This record gives sequence, structure tokens and C-alpha cells, in this order.
Amino acid sequence: MTKKIKDGEFYKAFITMTLTLAFQNIIVYGVNLADSVMMGAYNETALSGVGICNNVQFLLMMAVTGCCNGMTVIASQYWGKRDTASIKKISAVCVWISLAATLAITLFCAFAPEITVRLFTDKEAVIVQAVEYLDIIKYTYLIYALTTVLLAILRSVETVKIGFYVSLSSFAINIALNYILIYGKLGMPEMGVRGAAVATLVSRAIELAVVTVYLFAVDKKLKMKLTELFRTEKRMFADFFKTGSPLMFSSLSWGIAMSVQGAIIGRLIESAIAENSIATTIFQISSVIAYASGSVACVLIGKTVGENGSLELIKSRSKNLQLIFVGLGILSSIILLACKSLIIDFYNASPETYDLANQFIWVLSVTIIGTAYEAPALCGIVSGGGDTSFVLKNDFIFMWLIVLPLSALSAFVFKFPVVVTFACLKADQVLKCIVAYVKVNRYNWIKKVTR
Repeated sequence: MTKKIKDGEFYKAFITMTLTLAFQNIIVYGVNLADSVMMGAYNETALSGVGICNNVQFLLMMAVTGCCNGMTVIASQYWGKRDTASIKKISAVCVWISLAATLAITLFCAFAPEITVRLFTDKEAVIVQAVEYLDIIKYTYLIYALTTVLLAILRSVETVKIGFYVSLSSFAINIALNYILIYGKLGMPEMGVRGAAVATLVSRAIELAVVTVYLFAVDKKLKMKLTELFRTEKRMFADFFKTGSPLMFSSLSWGIAMSVQGAIIGRLIESAIAENSIATTIFQISSVIAYASGSVACVLIGKTVGENGSLELIKSRSKNLQLIFVGLGILSSIILLACKSLIIDFYNASPETYDLANQFIWVLSVTIIGTAYEAPALCGIVSGGGDTSFVLKNDFIFMWLIVLPLSALSAFVFKFPVVVTFACLKADQVLKCIVAYVKVNRYNWIKKVTR
């Protein structure tokens, strides 16, 4: 009876947290979609410029998210032991590393904006628009990093609703400011891409303000003080680099690889940048449940290990979660196909752009099933259980030794159609499923990472 009650509470927490985090991510990606839709209606070249800068932001997002994932693995096991003092100290490590990495990216964008943009495209008209957008959007990077870390700290102790409310307010503000500033409404000047950047800057600042107030004035689980956000110990840095850094480097490697993918697409045909931006944004929205389930699985499996859960209980939960992941993948694919035409119609795109974006989305509708299984299985169950180095090794092999070389050959040597190259870029999402299934069901990933 005790086990059934525990499992009932476990799956109830999993479903509640996953749905909450998924809705939050829908809203976050909805901000990106709003930028893309409004920029697409304004000017397709402007849309491409924003899409190029999104490659930089994606790299930043991967670096910060990876750092947060590493922190969450350790913090969730401490949460299973209800050791909040250690959670605060490992959180401070995440703050310092995230801010340092973000500052490095921000400074590079500030002092070499054109070099940054030319890493992803050689189309002069697109470069002009991208530099204009980057000139303002770079100021959002540090704000975004700190907000993401604060939300990850709260998520590691199973507090996720605040993230939803923060994202909802940000979405409303961003939409309104986009309309006013991009097109020059309500007496404001028409700012184009710069208007979209200003709208994002304002909404990010408000996000940070709300999360900061909640963490330090409302939250009762951690009762954290502002000084504790930056106070840690040397041994916690050692713990992070042993357990958390593999996830950070894995995520950063993924971010760099995605940027390389963007550069490959950006050097094919000019319209491919816009099509890739459209397809990727739609894919992000349809895959939110998959990625949310991975984040939640990491916290809850980590908590189970930290609570000294039995091997039988961990096996039962991991097997059931795998079935859930497959179901979520199929559901995400159906949603992606059902919404693709509706969303593409919002863009003021040429017939060529529309057709190619449609082909891209058909490819993603297949690969998303793989993503929904392998990503939460490896980054959720395996990493949450304490084996974080495996994810780094696996991602490095698939991305750098298989996917990118194969895609480069497709694009520049064999000169296959753009959609074939795009399929090569996403092939790892299906291939990794085999590795994920074998790894998860061997149960050699269960490790204690707390002191």
C-alpha cells in the first residue's frame, strides 16, 4: 500500500509539473513565434536577420540551461534529503558560472557584431538586419541568464508555477510592444527589427523582477537571502565540475552544433534561413511537452535517489516514464502536423518559402517522436539518477562525428536538395533512441552525487 501511495504521488507530481512547465515553455516559445510572425509580416529579410541572431541566443540558452541542468541533478538529490543549505550553495555555483559564460558571449557580440553575424550567413541584406537586431538584443542576455537560473533553483525543489505566471506576463507585454514598436503604432516611430529587440528587452527585465521578488520574498521552501545567491564553498565547485559540468558541456556542445547547423542552412539559399526559422519555431512549440517531461523526470528521479528509494521502485518508475515519453512523442507529432498549416499561414512568406517550410515540418514530425523519447530518457532519467557523463559522450559522438559531417557532405559535396540536408541534421534524434533504450534499462546510472 505504501508503495502504491508513493507512486501515486510521484506520477501526480510528474503530470502536474510537466504540464505547468510545458505551458510555461509554450508561452516562452510563443514570444519567439510572435517575433517571427510579426517580422515575417513586416519583411522576410528582417525575419532572416532575427533568425540569424536567434542562433546566438540559442547558444547562450544552451550554455545557461546546461549549467542549470547540472545544478538541478545535484540539488534534486539534496532536496530528497531536505538539505536546503547545500541546495543554496550549489545554486550559487550555477549563478557564477552562468553569468561568466553569458558575459563572455555578450562582450563578443558587443565588440564584434558583424563577425558574429557572418558566422551564420554571407547574405549582405540579412547581415544588415541581423546587426541592427543584435545591437539591442545583446543587452537581454545577462537578464535572461539570471532569470533562468532563479527559475531552475525553484524547479529543483518542485516549484514550477511561478515560471508559468512569469512567462505569461512576459508574453502579453512582448506582443503588445512588438505591435507598437515594429510597425510604429500609437504615435511611436516604426523601428522594425530594433523594435522587436526593445520589446524583448523590456519583457525580459520584467521577468527578472518578478522572479527575484518571488524567490526572496514569497518562497517558503528555501527561504533564500540575496547574499546566499552568490555565497558558496570550494567543495561545491568541485562537486559541480564532477557531476554537473558534463551536462553543461553537453548542452554547450549541442548549442554550438545547432549554430553550425544554422550556418550550413544559411549558406544554401537565402530563403532557407527564413524557412528554417519558421519550422524551428513551430517545432519548439510542439515539443514543449517532451522537453518539460525531461526536466521534471530529472528532478523527480534525482529526488527518489536522494531519498534512498529502492532499486525496485526506481526501475518501476523509469519503465513507466519511458512509456509516457513515447506517448508524448506521438502526441507531439500529431500536434505539429495539425498546426503546421495554420501557423505558416500567419507568415507573409513567398510560395517557395511556404513550400520548403512545409517540407521541413514533415521531417520534424518524424524526428520529434525520437526527441520525445531519447531526450527525457537520457537527460531526465539517466542524468537525474547521477550518471551525467554519459550524456556528454553520447551527444559528442552523434553530433560531431555523425550528423554534422554527413550534413556537410549532403550540402556542399553531393549538393542534395535542402530538405535532405535538413533531414540529415535531425537524424540523431531518431538514432539516439537505440542508445537511450539500452542505457536506461541497464540501470547502471544510479549514483549518489551528494555529500
